Amino acid sequence: MLSWDRAGEIAEDLHRRGRTLVFTNGCFDILHPGHVDLLRRCSDLGDRLFVGLNSDGSVAGLKGEGRPVNPLASRAAVLEAVRWVDHVVPFAQPTPAELIELLQPDVLVKGGDYAPGEVVGRETVEASGGRVVVVPLLPGYSTTGLLERIRSGS
Repeated sequence: MLSWDRAGEIAEDLHRRGRTLVFTNGCFDILHPGHVDLLRRCSDLGDRLFVGLNSDGSVAGLKGEGRPVNPLASRAAVLEAVRWVDHVVPFAQPTPAELIELLQPDVLVKGGDYAPGEVVGRETVEASGGRVVVVPLLPGYSTTGLLERIRSGS
């Protein structure tokens, strides 16, 4: 996991060298094929993929009681093992807007459960000449659905 200071330094160096910085974010509580597909697609859009990872408190605020299932360090370790992920940067805020402002990604990616106009950070990225990409979700995969199946025993 990178500190914000270190992530900012790396991003600045990438921009200076003309590399394409791609950013996505999420809770990534229980990594499943839908997540892996998203990360692969993100990686195809540029030179380096930064993943903003919601802190435990941020996940609990978004997803409710009992979440996250896995603590931040565990979620980060799994993400860092995915070959398409170059950098993991945790954030505690409700949204990654401040992190996006720091990194100034060239490409901002979210899954197909978002419309382009709903993507946090869109205005920041587009104002600096970047683009927002919404990739289709891999059907049948969600952490919430997976947890519901586990709890119901099906």
